[in-house]
Amino acid sequence: MSKRLLSLCSLVIVFAVVVGSFAPTARAQDDLSGSLEIFSWWAGSEGPALEALIALYNEQHPNVEVINATVAGGSGVNARAVLKTRMEGGEPPDSFQVHAGQELIGTWVAADRMEDLTFLFEEQGWFEVFPEGLIDLLSTDEGIWSVPVNIHRSNVLWYNPAKLEEWGVEVPATWDDFLAVCPTLQDAGVTPLVVGEAWTVNHLWESVALGVLGAEGWNGIWTGETDLEGEEFLAVWDTFGKVLECSNFGEDNEGLPWDKATDRIADGTAAFNVMGDWAAGYMTTTLELVPGEGFGYAPAPGTDGVFMMLSDSFGLPVDAPNRDAAIAWLTLLGSKEGQDAFNPLKGSIPARIDGDVTNPELYNTYLQSAAADWAVDTIVGSLVHGAAANENFAGNFGSVVDLFTTSGAPEAAAAEFIALCESSGACGG
Repeated sequence: MSKRLLSLCSLVIVFAVVVGSFAPTARAQDDLSGSLEIFSWWAGSEGPALEALIALYNEQHPNVEVINATVAGGSGVNARAVLKTRMEGGEPPDSFQVHAGQELIGTWVAADRMEDLTFLFEEQGWFEVFPEGLIDLLSTDEGIWSVPVNIHRSNVLWYNPAKLEEWGVEVPATWDDFLAVCPTLQDAGVTPLVVGEAWTVNHLWESVALGVLGAEGWNGIWTGETDLEGEEFLAVWDTFGKVLECSNFGEDNEGLPWDKATDRIADGTAAFNVMGDWAAGYMTTTLELVPGEGFGYAPAPGTDGVFMMLSDSFGLPVDAPNRDAAIAWLTLLGSKEGQDAFNPLKGSIPARIDGDVTNPELYNTYLQSAAADWAVDTIVGSLVHGAAANENFAGNFGSVVDLFTTSGAPEAAAAEFIALCESSGACGG
């Protein structure tokens, strides 16, 4: 870990502990003992943010042994498979990370494997500090099912400002703009757009779709109001195919983790990357780059004024081995001090509306800009990261992308998409 990161961790932790001494807690410190198993996919460059939370928890509850059960893999693709085995085998962790929304509600809530957390929201006053729309995302008519620790933005275009200036390229405002500069970049020996392993390609698709359809059209996919056989939806696939032709897809993307793809922006071998803003956390903490100088950012082409969101959250499984310790963990996650300790390191903004986002010692210029956009932009949910569609659809969406990249036929992809909508019940039908 770099000296700069150690200093930031120390500053955030000290600040959080001091503030935390005045905050209400669900359980008295001396009442808690035993072990607490926290299951997540925050490893590698995302680990320091989780470690900051664990340090706070250890300060508040020193008699509890925290077991950091991390399963590495971007977007939780590996962790969810392990979790499924454990949940179905009757061996749940005390609390586990999950994308807020249908990823949890459509699986373990539907299977009656989660506890309703409405009591904790009432006890901690969270109805006043979490946005109503976010609480709706976490809820069904029967309860509230997880505690959000952050807000991430999916639709971000990353680039290296110095390199764009060197190549004489402007940041594209639309996908047509991007396709227009693609030949210039290729002639310079540069990859116009870098993608990584399969889930990052799916991640790119949702930003292309949002750019083509707009917020109303994107939301209409999930309500059944967008014509999935119409010309506009076919244009999503046509544009997606053209964008992939201006990328490293099919050359060396397989097995390339998202952070290694981000490295290519930093070293100038690629011009652009569409990735969630955990990339900002990676570039500031691991690569020690300054936002706006070492790396630049903009809404993905065609998505200015729209914030495609996802939220990392934690729930409480039925029969959690140490329920009281898990409730104390959830209480910390939802607290102001917990969120202000975690998010500056994670590259995300607080889910709470009272986070200290204007404090430049905690939140850098990228995060401040994300918080400003969150306050005024149109908000839509991410497909790939669990907000827009249930896990049945999201988990099988990659097969639709595979069909398209193999066939190159928008009509075939649209037909497969429709079939998945029908089999999963995810598209309002």
